[in-house]
Amino acid sequence: MNKEKFIEILQEILEKEENTVRMEDPFRQYEEWDSLAVLAIVAIIDEHYNITIPRTEFEKLITVNDLFNYVQNKI
Repeated sequence: MNKEKFIEILQEILEKEENTVRMEDPFRQYEEWDSLAVLAIVAIIDEHYNITIPRTEFEKLITVNDLFNYVQNKI
C-alpha cells in the first residue's frame, strides 16, 4: 500500500479535489466529514485491505497519517 493511493481513496470518498488531502491533516476537520464518510472509509478499508477497524481504535486516529499507519501496521 502506498500513501498516494491511500490519499486518492480518501479524496474520492470525501469528494475532495485532487491534492487537497495531506497526510498531516486531521481528517475529522474536513468540511465533508460526516457519519456517512465514517462508514464509507471503514467499509473501503475493509474492502481494499481486509482490515476491520474497531470503533474504539478509530476514535483514537486523528490525522490522515494516523489512519494510514494503522492500516499499514495491520497489513
